[in-house]
Amino acid sequence: ASLRTSLEKLRTDHVDLALIHWPSPNDKVDVPMEEYLTALAEAKAQGLTKEIGISNFTIAQTRKAIEILGADAITTNQIEIHPYLQNRLLVRFLQDNGIHITAYMSLAYGEVIKDPVIQAIAGRHQATPAQIALAWALQQGYSVIPSSTKRENLSGNLEAAAIRLTDEDMAQIAKLDRGHRLANPEGIAPAWD
Repeated sequence: ASLRTSLEKLRTDHVDLALIHWPSPNDKVDVPMEEYLTALAEAKAQGLTKEIGISNFTIAQTRKAIEILGADAITTNQIEIHPYLQNRLLVRFLQDNGIHITAYMSLAYGEVIKDPVIQAIAGRHQATPAQIALAWALQQGYSVIPSSTKRENLSGNLEAAAIRLTDEDMAQIAKLDRGHRLANPEGIAPAWD
């Protein structure tokens, strides 16, 4: 029903991807995963969406989603990933199961663009720090969904796809991981990996 309402507002008959934004915090009491994932699969079967996915699912929750739908049915897990939160355990699990990674909050609310390591790499590539953070994620095969309200930033973000970071650049950024999670809403967020 929610997807149908969204389609009406968008004035279209389908979307390319529909996903669950957060897993139900209390699977047994709230809406069970079987119910909402099966509904997503039905929406795909009805042609309301071309693909379905999940978002903010941990390894355990993704395992359960795979049990319900099969890994092939899950196009992506949209998760917080940026140089300060690289989510390596979850990333490895998703890759091992053929589930694509969509990285959100790629600039950590602007925190990573102030990092001296990111700024130095940007200087070497004649790029902006934001472009370097996005290029880092893209180079790992992630889709990125940065947000901006400024036209020049939106345009600059697109240029990140043309940047090729060196192995040394990638290694320097890998060392920035500090498990700094920003999306962690109380009452909704799962027990993270």
